[in-house]
Amino acid sequence: MRDALVAAAFQLFLERGYEQTTIDDIVALAGVGRRSFFRYFPSKEDVVFPDHERCLADMTAFLSSGGDEHEPVRRVCDAARLVLRMYNENPTFSVQRYRLTKKVPGLRAYELSVVWRYERALADYLRGRLAGRRDGTLQADVIAAAVVAAHNNALRSWLRSDGQRDAGAEVDHALGYVQSAFGHPPVRAVGVHQEQRPEDVVVVVSRRDAPMWRVVQEIESAFGRG
Repeated sequence: MRDALVAAAFQLFLERGYEQTTIDDIVALAGVGRRSFFRYFPSKEDVVFPDHERCLADMTAFLSSGGDEHEPVRRVCDAARLVLRMYNENPTFSVQRYRLTKKVPGLRAYELSVVWRYERALADYLRGRLAGRRDGTLQADVIAAAVVAAHNNALRSWLRSDGQRDAGAEVDHALGYVQSAFGHPPVRAVGVHQEQRPEDVVVVVSRRDAPMWRVVQEIESAFGRG
């Protein structure tokens, strides 16, 4: 029933336009009553974003299941990938929704409210993990915003390609910037034989008020990775 309502809604949105389509039109095409619609969706806007509540619940559960052994920045980056997985389950639908949202200001505002809820979930987790650190709350909010911005930048790039590009690679690349700026490298396992190589020592001179991304960029350039 839920899938039938979503399919009927998007068929009408594409044929008539979002504003010209009413809930009565949707239920008539789906062959159900208005009560059935409101059992699944509180409003017409909600039928455009049918899976976000489930995804938000999955993200919250994923973050709650993490322990101290998980590096917090990596953990929130992995949580953001759950959103990508949701979009990638049905690329055609995701691209249609992206096009529709760009045309309807009300849907864009609704989408921003959903994005804010994802960001709050990430920030709440980070606040717990970074509690006791100097500026821990500030760090949590900044990192959460960076994760969402990086993820959404890559996601929109994929959607603009009509789902033809490699969404996973796009998001991994974007989130890699966040991890390099705010995260910590994994601890090497003790007892594992590794080839001994001379260590590089790099001294970087930077302004005290320089943003973290600029410092990281300078370090990468010093190692020849820029």
